[in-house]
Amino acid sequence: MSSVKQSSKPPLIASPLLAGVLFSLIWLAAGALLLSLFLHFSDMKENSLPGYAFLVHAVSSLAGGFTAGKRSENKGWYNGSLLGLIYAAIIIIVSFLASDASLTWHSASLLGASLLAGAFGGMIGVNMKR
Repeated sequence: MSSVKQSSKPPLIASPLLAGVLFSLIWLAAGALLLSLFLHFSDMKENSLPGYAFLVHAVSSLAGGFTAGKRSENKGWYNGSLLGLIYAAIIIIVSFLASDASLTWHSASLLGASLLAGAFGGMIGVNMKR
């Protein structure tokens, strides 16, 4: 019985930000699928969809920030807010390319919410025990 601690296997994605972006996009896909199922099978109206989509973006950024903070092991708010910035930039660029949407106050609010949610997720993730 030795007291030597076994080293854990390194993660598949070494970069905390890349892993966080990947996890946030997975959460975005799951949230979009869930919203489309609610829209199809319930009496939810399409005019309430932007609010729910905004919530899905915030939760996705929070989950990505959590992953980035947990993997970075320090500066969780920094890594989380950087992830939120990258996530919002990806979403804004995709919306611009897909539907020729211009920059509006909605884009700025998405950026702000992603920054705050990512920073909060990073702070939680860096303080979680492994």
